Amino acid sequence: MSNMFDLSGRVAIVSGTASGMGEAMALTFAENGADLVLLDMNTAGNEETAHAIEKMGRRAIPLTCDVSKYSDIDKVYETVDKEFGHVDILSNVAGNGKQGAADEMTMDDVMYVFQNLVLGRFYNTQQAGRRMLKQGRGSIMSLGSIAGVSSLGRQQSVYGMAMAAVIHMTKELSTEWSGRGVRVNAILPAQTVGPKTQAGWDARMSRSPGLKETFLHGIPIGRFGSPDDIRGLALWLASDASSFITGVIIPMDGGNLAMNAGGGYISPTGVSHSTKA
Repeated sequence: MSNMFDLSGRVAIVSGTASGMGEAMALTFAENGADLVLLDMNTAGNEETAHAIEKMGRRAIPLTCDVSKYSDIDKVYETVDKEFGHVDILSNVAGNGKQGAADEMTMDDVMYVFQNLVLGRFYNTQQAGRRMLKQGRGSIMSLGSIAGVSSLGRQQSVYGMAMAAVIHMTKELSTEWSGRGVRVNAILPAQTVGPKTQAGWDARMSRSPGLKETFLHGIPIGRFGSPDDIRGLALWLASDASSFITGVIIPMDGGNLAMNAGGGYISPTGVSHSTKA
């Protein structure tokens, strides 16, 4: 039987590849045969990821790219067309948000969030989609958030609105394009922390006593996510193993969205932490 997860001969574009889930996705695609175009504003970190991929015998082109800027994205596809002539996988991971009280956010703040998380992603998806539609195949996945389904509170209204737009973009484009061979899906992570983001995470937790407990009370599985948690899911969506899967919004949240707002995580000892902090 052929390996349905084999990505040999395919080209993947992944953003946010200097660290975290973008890096994990890129390494996983390379481990399974794909060549990579890596997008990140962190040039040094992005080049480290490229070197790791090249050691696997795969090709990796790291590009310093602000995914909110159309001109940067245009340069990405100029490179893709020149170096590969096709693109088979797109993973939209990068994009900055902004936190603030809804009554205090300026319209510049709102536009900043939407430019990063919605408009830039649509443009990137459109450019990849045009090429995939011509070749009759492709897989696109966007990293959303559970904030696009239920409110996080914590002054995240604009971020939640943007994530909801990403979810609906996924549904609309999957409906338009799947009959022409291009699948479009989304992954919604809960709180995720990895080695390269641990210091920033620790600083955030120290600034907000009780926040760690609040987060964990919302995750029935009892732990935060790791960038490696996305590896199998991303590979499945990128590969022929998910050839009949499109328009799907997949939580990667340790059970967060399944749990009632008043519920709580039951520990391995059977103790129920039923009250959120």
